[in-house]
This record gives sequence, C-alpha cells and structure tokens, in this order.
Amino acid sequence: MRTAPVGLFLIGLLASPVSAQSLRTRLDRLLDGPPFDRANWGVVLTDTSGRVLYARNADRLFIPASNTKLVVSATASVLLEPDARIETSVYGNGPIENGTLHGDLVVYGRGDPTFSERCYGTDTLALGACEHAWDRLVALADSIHARGIRHIDGAIVGDGSYFEGPLVHPGWETYDVNWWYGSPVGALGLYDNAVSITWGPGPEPGAPATLTLSPDIGLVRLENRTETADSASASTIDFYRHPGTLDLWAEGTVALDRRGRVEDFALPDPNFYFAAAFRAALLDRGVSVAGPARSTTDSTLYLTARSTPPLARFSSRAAEDLVFPILNTSQNWFAEMLLKVLGRGFGDGGSWDGGLAVEESFLTDSVGIPAEAFSLEDGSGLSSGNLVSPTAFAQLLRYMWSHPRHGAFLRALPRSGERGSLRTRFVGTPLEGRVVAKTGSIQHVNSLSGYIERPRGGPLVFSVIANNHTVPGGQMLRQIDSIVVQMGR
Repeated sequence: MRTAPVGLFLIGLLASPVSAQSLRTRLDRLLDGPPFDRANWGVVLTDTSGRVLYARNADRLFIPASNTKLVVSATASVLLEPDARIETSVYGNGPIENGTLHGDLVVYGRGDPTFSERCYGTDTLALGACEHAWDRLVALADSIHARGIRHIDGAIVGDGSYFEGPLVHPGWETYDVNWWYGSPVGALGLYDNAVSITWGPGPEPGAPATLTLSPDIGLVRLENRTETADSASASTIDFYRHPGTLDLWAEGTVALDRRGRVEDFALPDPNFYFAAAFRAALLDRGVSVAGPARSTTDSTLYLTARSTPPLARFSSRAAEDLVFPILNTSQNWFAEMLLKVLGRGFGDGGSWDGGLAVEESFLTDSVGIPAEAFSLEDGSGLSSGNLVSPTAFAQLLRYMWSHPRHGAFLRALPRSGERGSLRTRFVGTPLEGRVVAKTGSIQHVNSLSGYIERPRGGPLVFSVIANNHTVPGGQMLRQIDSIVVQMGR
C-alpha cells in the first residue's frame, strides 16, 4: 500500500468541521436576514442515523400547519394492513315484499373518504389511478336494484353513528368550516363533503354572474346577488351561508373578460348529504323512494337493522391509497376521516380524541418521541393548537424511512417538480426532483419537512418551521426553499 501524503490526511481530518461551520454560516445568514429575522424559526437537519448537522430551536414547540399530516399518515401506514378496506353497508329497516322495501333504507358509513373526485397516484393516466364519486354512488345504487328492489316506502337514511362526537372540530375557525378545507367530518362522506360552485361573467354588463352547482341534486339553494361589470373591472365573488342550513348566497362583481373559477363550499351535515345523493342515484336507476333523505348519529336507532345481513356493501380503496391525497395534495378532510377511523379501530372510539390518543401512543411507544415534544389537536393541521418540535418531525421521518411499511408513505409525499404540492418548488435549483417533503401553511405559519435525496448514501432528513411571521406567503416559501437548497449543498 502507498502512504497518503500528510497534506491530504490533514484535509480529510478538517473536512467535516469546516463543512459544518460553512453550513451554519450559510443557514444563519438566511434565518437572520431581514425581514425573516422577525419570525420564530425551528430548523433541524440530520442524516438517517440521527446525527444532527444543523439545529436552531429544534426542540421547541411550533405550530406545524399541514406538516401535522405526517403524523396521521405515518400512524395509518404502520397500523393498518396495506390492503385493508373501509366498508359502507346498506340495510333494510323492514321486510321486502314483491320488490318493495317496507321501511327505511339505511346507509351505514364507517369513514370511507373515497366517494370522491380523486386521483391516488402521480400518473393520473394509469389504469385505476383516478375515481369519480358519482360512479361509486351509482354502483351502490345498482346493487340495490340488482336485489330486485323497485320501491322504498320509507326514507333514505345516512347513518353516521360509527363516529362519535361533533362533526366540526372545536378548534377550527368559523370562517374555515364554510370551505372544503374545513368540511365537517362524519362517518359518511361524498365529494369531500363539499359542493363545487363554478362562477364566471354573465353575457353582458349588468347581468348576474353565471353560477353552476356540482353535483346539483336539488339539495343546495343558491341565491344570486352578483353582477357582471365592464371588462378590466375588479372581480370579487364571495359566498355565504345561513348558519347550519343549505341556503347559500353569492355577492360581488365579475369582469366581463374574466375567466371563471371554481369554489368548493362545505356542507353542514355529511351524513345527510350522502343520503340525499344516494336517494337521487336510486331514482336514476329506477328505484322509487316515497320518503325523504334523513341523517342520524344515534347508534341505537337502527341497531336491529344493522344486525341483519346488508342488502349491499361497497368497499373503499386499499388503506395504502388513503394516505396519498393527505400527503401529496394536502387534503384535510381525508386526514380527519382517517384520524377518526384510527380512533374507532385502535382506540376508544371514532372521535378526534380517540384518534389523537392512538397517534400519541404510536409516537411515544413505537417511534420513541418524548410526549413533551408534541401536542396534537387534529389530523390535518388546520387547528393552530397543534404543536410539534422540528426534532420530533425529523425522528418520525427517520423512523418511516427504515420501517417495512414505508412504501405508501414515501410514494405519497410530494416530490419537487412532480404532481403535488411541490410541483413548482425547487425547479431550476440543484435540488430539483430531489426534495421529497410535506408542505404546510396557515396564517402566519409555513413549514416543510421531509428528505433531501443524495447521489450516494441515505437521504438527509430536515424540518423547517416558521411561526409568527408577516412575510407574504410566496416570499416565505422562497426563503424556506433557499434554506433547504443550502442544506443540500
């Protein structure tokens, strides 16, 4: 063997400390430069062994926004069998004679969120990657028709009693529960428990704006108080609801040359929404219904009916698919549904408290995160009461990287430049296509936690959280991306 020159040996000894010092200098410069120095920053960078390469306030608690979804997705990925499915069952509350059900038709939900317009992979053209809510509902109605039932002389009932407690999280802002990202959470759900409102200009100035509902099953009443304005005028259309009702109205103006857009407005009772849509699907399939649509969360009301064999059943996609919308496009409602499913399946009940207890046990007992490193309130991160340290996120990400069931979790995380919430981020930087991470954003909060892939060896693991800032959202995202790029160097 040849002896290495002394100079090269010294360079090798000095490489790590010099590199670490350079990393600290570069990251500190980004974090301490105005106006970002006014934010509260929590930052950590490690390798997969847990060796800390950089840390600032890493053990302090921060509001994580949608980085909270990492917890429910990891918990579900580990605890649920990858091919497990959530079943929705239909029961008859009465005898069937000569094609007539003498009683109510009861749809019993168990938290299936996949009656939705949704894709479950980045390749949206792949066979089976995307599904349509109405197709699934029609398939359920077809099952009833196939049983020879042609008339129901009772009501169609959405039974949401599999879940417990309130439909609306007490920690969510009142404004948020009007929109898709704050939809009430029941054991039944359709179209993410929201109705889409497409709006655009009318045919001429002074005419009302065009408003279109989807799905339009005669459930929502929408009053049009809008007006079309001259071209190049400001366009602002706002939607309002009489509290607790399905009575909506629209106000504002839209410019004649303005392209339309779509708003997704939440509905107050997901169990009733499902029942009403199922009733419409049955009518379309030639099954007449004498009674109205109704909903219940009383677990005793149809207990006898639920003890009989179901007339029809429909299964969700496999559990490994359910985390994809939660992580890739940050779908709040899927996260909350899955949290309640975990509570019912592994905890004390299908409620927020039940699901959170399961998450907490997973984090402390399985991942080994100290209980004082987190305090959780919901599954999606919409509540500002969630608190998690960057170190806890890094530890969770390292755990999932090496876990045998990490496949669905890692596939669901957004990747820079690809479909998902990182589609336009890190593009044109040295890390394009190499950052796999969960985004997060609520008022005064931005976060990003995930992996930086390296050409050799395992990835770097990072968590960056900014709290209490007033920097415009786009500017803060660019700064966070700059921080991660420096980490990747």
